[in-house]
Amino acid sequence: MKTKPTLEADSPEALSGANTIATDLVQKLISNYRNHQMQAVNKELGITDSHSIWFDLPKLKNFIATIENEAKKVNPDVPEDHLGIRFYYAAYPKAEDWAIMESHPVEKEYAERHTLVMIPTLKKEDENGEMLHYDFCPSTDGSVLAMAAKTKKGPTELKPDTIAENHGVLSPPESPKTEQFP
Repeated sequence: MKTKPTLEADSPEALSGANTIATDLVQKLISNYRNHQMQAVNKELGITDSHSIWFDLPKLKNFIATIENEAKKVNPDVPEDHLGIRFYYAAYPKAEDWAIMESHPVEKEYAERHTLVMIPTLKKEDENGEMLHYDFCPSTDGSVLAMAAKTKKGPTELKPDTIAENHGVLSPPESPKTEQFP
């Protein structure tokens, strides 16, 4: 599998395709979040949480290519449309608990702010024959591991790493002056 655009960037189809949302609707959705969820989080935690996150395109492309390559190692015939990415809402730990971030270099100024964790998904059939998008890590043990299945581990037992992407640039602390919807 090779990640590729489906339309020429300046074609009329690309400009009016399915990847567009009316600007007014975008502004309304962002305002809804900031006026409700973000305000509740800020009030409850006593912080100024971030309102956006930015990832550079090479990082995203690399993450997608990694998913495709690892899935192909497990099953060369997996259809491209069976792969996806689930975005989990997440939050960085408090500053006093920052030691947990030792293996994942993120600046301490991100403490308590929200973030996103992206996890690969694979569409497969459940026990009832329904096709569902399961979290998975194709490289853990040479087989597809459905991570949506809950397993209990002892406190001293190490869990394997999983293919995931997390650290983008949050705003704030980054300046929102470049955002169209500040």
